[in-house]
Amino acid sequence: MAMLGATAGLWMLLVLGVLIAVTGLPVWALLIGVASAFAALGLAAGSLDLSILAALPMRMVGLLEHDLLQALPLYVFVGVLLQHLTVADRLFSSCERLLHRSGAAASLAALGVGALIAPMNGSVASSSALLARLVAPRLGRLQAAQATALISVAATIGVVVPPSLVLILLGDAMLRAHTEASNLPGFVLGSQRIVNTQDVFNAALLPALVVLLLWAAVAWWRARAARDEQGAPVMAPASARQSLLSLLVVSTIVALLGSVFAGKLYAVEAAATGCVLLVSGALVSRSLQWAQWRLVLSDTLALSGALFALLVGATTFSLIFRLLGSDRWIAELLLNSAWSPRTTAALVLLAVALCAWVLDAFEMIFVVIPIVAPPLIAMLGDAQQTAVLLLLVLQLSFLIPPMGYAVLIARARAGLGAVAMAALLRALLPFVVVQCAVTALVFAAPWTVHRLDAAAPVVSGTAPESEQDIEQQMRDMAQQADPAEPAASATKLAE
Repeated sequence: MAMLGATAGLWMLLVLGVLIAVTGLPVWALLIGVASAFAALGLAAGSLDLSILAALPMRMVGLLEHDLLQALPLYVFVGVLLQHLTVADRLFSSCERLLHRSGAAASLAALGVGALIAPMNGSVASSSALLARLVAPRLGRLQAAQATALISVAATIGVVVPPSLVLILLGDAMLRAHTEASNLPGFVLGSQRIVNTQDVFNAALLPALVVLLLWAAVAWWRARAARDEQGAPVMAPASARQSLLSLLVVSTIVALLGSVFAGKLYAVEAAATGCVLLVSGALVSRSLQWAQWRLVLSDTLALSGALFALLVGATTFSLIFRLLGSDRWIAELLLNSAWSPRTTAALVLLAVALCAWVLDAFEMIFVVIPIVAPPLIAMLGDAQQTAVLLLLVLQLSFLIPPMGYAVLIARARAGLGAVAMAALLRALLPFVVVQCAVTALVFAAPWTVHRLDAAAPVVSGTAPESEQDIEQQMRDMAQQADPAEPAASATKLAE
C-alpha cells in the first residue's frame, strides 16, 4: 500500500473518467477493468494482499443477496410497462382537465404526473423517456426550449420525492457512510443513531415538496404568459368512466407510495404490488399484444442486468480503492483542511455536482457517494442533511445542459426539433435558481430536514464496524485452513 501511495485511488478515478468520456464502453465494464488493472499493479508492487482479493467473489455473492436489491428489477419493470400502457396518458389527461381553469393545465399536469409516476418509475432515464412521449405533443403552446425544460425538470422529480428507487439506494448507501463516519477521528456519534432508509425518506420529503411547489409556480407563470398571447385552449369534457379510472389510478399510486413512506410496506412489497396491478390491468384491458409483452420483458431484463452489472463493477472498484487507502487519505485531507468544515463541505458538494454532470444517479450512488459521504457527514455533523444535500445536488446537475442527464434525454426523445443552447439555458434558469435556493436553505438550516423525524430508539452501546475492521475480518477468514469456513464467514459479513 505504501509503494503505490494512497493517492493511487485518485488516479483510478481519473483513468475511469477519461475512459468513460472517450471510449463509450459500458461503465460497469470500465469499473471492473480499471479496478483489475490497479489491483494487478498493487499485487506486483506488493501493496495489496492477494488473500483479501480472494474473498471478493463471496463478498459479491453476499452483496447480491441483499433483500433491497429485489426491488430493483421490479421498479425497472414498472417503469418500462408504464411507457407502453395508457395509464400515464389517462392520468395526464385527467390532471389537465382538473387544472383547466388555472390557465397552465398542460404544464402543471406534466409536473403532477412526474410527481406521481417518477417515484415508481425507478430512474431519471425512464421518467424522461415516458414524459417526452407523453407530454411533448401537448406542450405546443410553449416554445420548444420551454417545453424541453419542463420535461427535463419533471423527469428529475423522482430523485428527491420518496420513495423512489434513487432514495432507496441512497438510504442504504447513507447507512454505510454514517457507519464509516462514526469511526473517523473527531466524529462523535453521541445520542445520534445510524440513519436508515426511512430517515432519508423523512428528511427528503419537505425539501422535495418545496422544490415541487416553486417549480409549479414557475411553470404556471410561463404557461399563463403563453395563454395570454395565444388564447385559452378548448378541452373536451371527460367521461364518467375516464374520471373514475383516473381517480382509481391516483388513489392506488398514492396508497402504495404513502405506505412505503410511512413504513407500512417495504419497497419490495410495494413494487411487487404495483407490478401485479399493472399487469392485471393490462391483461384485462388487452392493452398489449404478445410482441409488446416480449419487448417489455426484454427491456426489463436488459436494464436490470445493466444495473446489477454496475453494482458489481462499483463494488469491485470501491474495494480496490479502499485497499489502496485512498478513502482514508481523502477523509484525512478533508477533515484537516485549512478552510472551515462548512466551506470544505460546500466544495465537496460542488465536486459531486461536477461528477453528476456526466454520470447518472446510479453510477453516482454506487461509485462516488460512498467515497465522499463519510467525510461529508463528519464535516456537517448530520447524516440526514448530508443525504438531502446530495439528492438536491444530483437533481441540479441533471438539469445543467449540455451534459445534464435529464436534459440530454429530453432533447433526444421529445421530438421538439433543434433547440439553441442559449434558449434552453434561459428556459431552465428559473428552475435552476429554485433548486439552488432550496439547496442553500438546507445547507444553512439543517432543521429543515428534521421536521418529520421519527422518535429515536435507544442507542445501542455497540460501536459500528469500521472499514478497517471489515478488511481485517476478510484477512482473517482468507487465512483460515478450512475452505468451507471462509465462504460462510464472507457470506455472513457481506449480509
